[in-house]
Amino acid sequence: MIALAGSGTTHLRGDKALLSVRDLTVEHHTDGGVVQAVSGISFDVLPGETLGIVGESGCGKSTTGRAVLRLDHASRGTITFDGDRIDNVGGARLRALRRHMQMVFQDPVASLNPRRAVKDLVAEGLAVAGMPRAERGSKVRAALAQVGLEYDRFAEVTPRQLSGGQAQRVAIARALALGPKLLICDEPVSALDVSVQAQTLNLLEEIKSTHELTVVFIAHDLGVVRAVSDDVLVMYLGKVCEFGDADLLYRRPAHPYTRALLDSVPLIDTERGFAGPALAGDIPSPLSPPSGCRFRTRCPIAQGACATTEPQVREVRPGQHVACHFPLKEGAPQ
Repeated sequence: MIALAGSGTTHLRGDKALLSVRDLTVEHHTDGGVVQAVSGISFDVLPGETLGIVGESGCGKSTTGRAVLRLDHASRGTITFDGDRIDNVGGARLRALRRHMQMVFQDPVASLNPRRAVKDLVAEGLAVAGMPRAERGSKVRAALAQVGLEYDRFAEVTPRQLSGGQAQRVAIARALALGPKLLICDEPVSALDVSVQAQTLNLLEEIKSTHELTVVFIAHDLGVVRAVSDDVLVMYLGKVCEFGDADLLYRRPAHPYTRALLDSVPLIDTERGFAGPALAGDIPSPLSPPSGCRFRTRCPIAQGACATTEPQVREVRPGQHVACHFPLKEGAPQ
């Protein structure tokens, strides 16, 4: 179970969070002004669990994942991994940490050097970590086997000779070779065919179980996120809208934005008990976000308070938190 700083909630178990993010803000300075890609979000992820982060393009979900790995600089806030604060470390310490925190990117072919053979691509992280060359071969063989690729068939192949699904398996193998504790998957199936998506999702679930991995799974499709996540964090324009248990959030969404995302899923789940309005309009510019609730300009139930006061995250049901002045109950405002 995830918990938000200051929410007064506690974990359902006594486990210590592997990843804790507190008040994370990521700003990008442009000619037009300052863009707050991520605006003060907080969450925990317990060991062995999967947190899904979902939202439309531009909501800040990928930036959040990159900031956790220190690929993007956090302007404010703290990031704690396995008990150690990591947002303020660099150099050799940061390189050592990255052995335990790996990322799988959206475009598998673009994330792999097209001129290098698969065996060398999988061994890249091992070399950076200082593993002797003589020891790398067995690690590469094991990593490829874990993702269902035969070493003798794929070792000398380059990314251009692979299908999208095979390339993503190589990218996953490269991340697994280092034996990470945390795997951040940034839209790992969005570039794949539907049938290959299912195979890749099943592979990730198998790997997670076998290696006791903790996973942050980033996607724009709540249907995909639900299939792999224990908990879900919904983001809009850099802010947290809703978070909580995946099954509960899917059955009884409390935020109008979450409901709109669910309504956009092609397969309608009748257990939700409603057919809400489609999400209309465009996302406002992050250079000049709306006052109060950032979703209010597209919200079908917005009222006066939504323009003047920013809603704070609060618990509306056990295990479910929402940032909304008028949270939904059974598909209607409370």
